[in-house]
Amino acid sequence: MSLLFVTTNDGKVREATDYLDADVEQFDYDYAEIQSDDLAEIAARGARESREAAGGDDPVIVDDSGLFISDLDGFPGPYSSYVEDTLGIERVWELASDLDDRSAAFRCAVAYADGETVETFEGAVPGRIVAPRGTGGFGFDPIFEHDGETYAEMSTARKNELSHRGRALEQLADWLAAE
Repeated sequence: MSLLFVTTNDGKVREATDYLDADVEQFDYDYAEIQSDDLAEIAARGARESREAAGGDDPVIVDDSGLFISDLDGFPGPYSSYVEDTLGIERVWELASDLDDRSAAFRCAVAYADGETVETFEGAVPGRIVAPRGTGGFGFDPIFEHDGETYAEMSTARKNELSHRGRALEQLADWLAAE
């Protein structure tokens, strides 16, 4: 089976290849991302549009991810990329630093589209928001702590073992194997 992963990120394609028993190819397509608080809805809509744009017989997968801070009602959630670009991680840390409960989660929804079928799969990694630490990773990694270590302090291999995207891809792999 061949799958098209709609992304410009080579790392996501490598991660998908690790989880899926399929030939995963990168499909560089800029679908219109709807504004929604629901990652699965965003990914599903992107997968439908991308499948149509691909025009072939191969199914497509699209992912959408975000950092969800519990006591901020899930903010920044699906708007994480925009918030990182506009406010930055330091400001998000300042917003969270006075919260009684700084629990958070990285969440991901992967949508699979094959003709009329669209299925979504979700993964999450629990943690908490802390003052920025570490030099690795990207995005909110320096302020997201899981088991005493920020994502920015972890090796890439360790972070990938915990991956919210990996957890969603694992569910997709199980579903594909059962089909």
